[in-house]
Amino acid sequence: MARKKLTLSTKANYGNWVPANIMKMLGAADSVLAVLTFLFQRVFQLKPAAWVTGILCLIFCAYTFYMWRCREAFDFKKGDIMGDVHQFLVDHLKWDGKGTFLDIGCGAGALTMRCAKTFPKASFVGMDYWGKEWSYAKEQCEQNAKLEGVAARGRFEKGDAAKLAFPDETFDAVVSNFVFHEVRTAKDKRDVVREALRVLKKGGAFSLQDMFAQKALYGDMEDLVKELKAEGFAEVHYIANIENQNQLVPKFIQTPWMIKGAGVLYGVK
Repeated sequence: MARKKLTLSTKANYGNWVPANIMKMLGAADSVLAVLTFLFQRVFQLKPAAWVTGILCLIFCAYTFYMWRCREAFDFKKGDIMGDVHQFLVDHLKWDGKGTFLDIGCGAGALTMRCAKTFPKASFVGMDYWGKEWSYAKEQCEQNAKLEGVAARGRFEKGDAAKLAFPDETFDAVVSNFVFHEVRTAKDKRDVVREALRVLKKGGAFSLQDMFAQKALYGDMEDLVKELKAEGFAEVHYIANIENQNQLVPKFIQTPWMIKGAGVLYGVK
């Protein structure tokens, strides 16, 4: 069910899938290689070395430009590709908005906020590990929730997606976006999917996006769909390669290191 795409606050800080630190590192590498090329060519007269560093500099500069384009596309205030991807997930959440939803791996809270504003009567819990390698934090989520006007309806907690600190059948809806493949505490990523579904109430809705179409991570997802249906789930649907759905993701971003082999698993328990 397609819903009208909501606009999030331009004052909120939802970060970017291409972190600023990566761009700084690439820029520094470009500069170092350029300086080395100049020194080898003009100062030390080492032409072979200058050729090597010069070629490397061109390669790194091209990659830096590519990553900059990706960053611009992912930016919630510019290309808003991740906003479109989040909306695709929300559109497949078959929920009436009554009760409480859980966002697993909420990051900076962008998907949490989109769901909270789509379902104005719902309460929420945003959960994330917030490791040092990610430029997100619990305080950032809380500030964003205030700016979006939904802070009174929910909370954010630190946790492990492989071992959720909630009893069975706690939530009326569960969502997650490109998180499960990053969970290092679970070797089998299907276990993370099942953990998400464990805390969902009978009759509750779920919409989960990840690199499901990558068989190296998940095997044949149709097998999982059959298993869940056999276990009594009311509805289970799977869409593979969502990046190709209605030009959801630009071709230049459809790479293994960006978005490739994504899928959505959704339905009702």
